[in-house]
Order: sequence, then C-alpha cells, then structure tokens
Amino acid sequence: MFRKSLGIVYPARFLVAVPGNFGYPISLQEGFTMSFKLSLFFTAILAVIPLHAREKSDIIVIKNGDKITCEVKSLSSNTLYISVDYVLNTVSVDWSKVDHIESKQLFRVKTQDGKVYTGTLSAPKTPAQRPVEIEVLEDANNKPITLERRRVVTVYQTSSNFWQRWNGQLGSGFGYTKGNQSSQYNLNSGIGYGVERWSAGANYGSNLSSSTGSTVSTRNQLSLQAQRLLRWNNWYITGLVSFLQSSVQGIQLQETFGGGIGRNIVNRGSVFFTAYGGFAWQDINYHQAVLQAPTQHVTMGLLGTQLKLFRFDRTSLAVSGNLLPAISDPGRVQFNLNTSYYVKLWGQLNWNFTFYGNWDNRPPLGFAHSDYGTSSGLSVSFGSPLLQ
Repeated sequence: MFRKSLGIVYPARFLVAVPGNFGYPISLQEGFTMSFKLSLFFTAILAVIPLHAREKSDIIVIKNGDKITCEVKSLSSNTLYISVDYVLNTVSVDWSKVDHIESKQLFRVKTQDGKVYTGTLSAPKTPAQRPVEIEVLEDANNKPITLERRRVVTVYQTSSNFWQRWNGQLGSGFGYTKGNQSSQYNLNSGIGYGVERWSAGANYGSNLSSSTGSTVSTRNQLSLQAQRLLRWNNWYITGLVSFLQSSVQGIQLQETFGGGIGRNIVNRGSVFFTAYGGFAWQDINYHQAVLQAPTQHVTMGLLGTQLKLFRFDRTSLAVSGNLLPAISDPGRVQFNLNTSYYVKLWGQLNWNFTFYGNWDNRPPLGFAHSDYGTSSGLSVSFGSPLLQ
C-alpha cells in the first residue's frame, strides 16, 4: 500500500509506524487536520480516566495549629494539593508549613532515596525537637513504616483500579502574522501510568509552520519510555522508543530503540535530577524532493539526563537531553534537547513555553545538520501530575 503526496510516493510501512500519518511534504491544511485528529485521540484517552470523588475526611494540621478537614489530592513540587467542601477550587498548601497529615485513603509515597510505599497515612506522636514523621500503613503486611516528613518527595492518591492510576496533559498553541501570511501551530501531549516499582509514559509533540514564498515545515515526534526501580536506592533500568519526522532535516522517519541503567542523583521536592546510560539502535530514512539517501542503520551509545525545577504552586522547568555517539560510524554524534517551562494560570490550566532541538554532525551529503525551534500555548492536565 502506498500514498502519493505532491508527486512523491511513500510506503505503507512508514504510514503505520507512528500515529497520525507523519508522511511529508504536506499542506498546512493537511497538517492542521492531522494534529486536530491527534488532539481528539489524546483527549479521548484522557477522557476515559474516571474523575473519582470521595468523602473529605482527611485531616492536615499546620505548624501554627490550624486544623483542616479536607480531601488530600497529592503532594508534588513541595506543594500539598487539597480539596475543601466550602472552596470551589483545589487549595495549594506549602508542604514545609504542614505539621502532620492523617488519611484513610490509599496513597503512593515516594521518598528522596527513591523508595516507594503504598498505604494509608497517619502521624505518630514524636518527642519535642524531633523531626515530624509520617506513618505509611501498608496493606500487604499491616505494618506501619515511619518516614520523616521532610524526606517525603511526592504523595499521590492511588487505587487498585487500573484506570485511576493514569495521568496526563494536553496543550496547543497557534500564531498568525498578516504581513507575510505566516502561520504556526503546535500540539504537545503526554500520558503516564505508574505503580510502586515501575512507571511508563508517552509524549507526542507536533510543530507546523508556513509562510508566503516558503514550503510548509513540519516536525513530529512520538516518545515512549518505561522505568523499573531496582532494589538499590535511586537506581533504575529504563527503556525508550522514539519516532521522529523532520522536514527541515529531510528525515522521513527516524526510529530509535534504546535502554540502559540510571540513577536519581538529586530527588527533592524542588529539584529532581537523573542521569542514565546504555545503548541504542537507529533506523533512519532520509528523503527530500530532490535528494534521497539510502536507509541508515546505526548502533549508538546512549547518555541521557533530565532536570526538573519547581517553585511553590506556580512554575516548573523540565529539561531533558540525549547524547548519542555512533559506535558503528565512529565520529558521528547526535544530540537532542527538549525544554518545557510551565506557569500555572488557574486550576489545571497552564501556560507553557517549549524549546526543541536535534543536531547531527554527520548527516548524508546535502541534508541539514540541525532542526530547532520554540513554541508556546496553553495546556490542561488530567489526573495526578506526570510522574517524575
């Protein structure tokens, strides 16, 4: 099965490799139609996640003595999110100001050393001048585990229900300039799932731009990654799969399969930094209107890192990068970078600014070495925040 677009024939293998039919060149109208369908696709996935409400019977006590009966939603970025009967929106509380918390709801608790526990929460009595502690009563053995409050990094509501463990976000942006009839459109989305020892997620980003006198520029990337915590603190194994299409670099389809071992180096409420290393394999198809290069199969090393910075209930910055030195083609190096900056506007609504970039120091003759750009827009999150 083949598809023909602007006189260029594309094989069916490429059309089914990634969602949304990433073949190019495409018209701006086709690009908008494709991204709109993908928006509906991710919205439909997130829509099936049930929004469950429960009795507001949790209790938090602030260090100044205030006692609040509420529903604890989650703890992330040094911010405790709660819901109160007489307040319409979710309330954000500075975690450093909380003395203790009690709840019969099932939570997933992650500490600075990477350990993960699941159970109900309570606050044991502690002697004066001792750090405030939290007890996690695990259902498996009914034995409480005592943790120092300051060492708790994240707390999420969880459930034995499969659908209630999902979380995600969906965002988009659009820009238009009359002078040169320039149009820009971007779509970004992510979805994640996690349990005690492992997590998995998928992210999709699409950027299209067009202006008078130039061809439509498109970039689409789908990334999937899974992690499994090891028994050693903060160590994990990871696997990743990525599909990239870039009209600027003439990449019709770049498939990357990799895996390795990593460690969470800094894991606090306001800062998260991790690094991993391993090996990867790439299958790259290059094609332009005039030039065409044979399919490349490259074995590569994999060095990756991720940094997240948080500020109480307002902003967050996430930076991730992968360095891929070629083993089967010595001297060739690829590097990709993705940066996202989020500002919370209201509830689950955020404004985001993103930067993406791909660099290759030795592409086929006549093809571009790099593709990079920026975008901004609005995004909405669903469920618990995406897992660290």
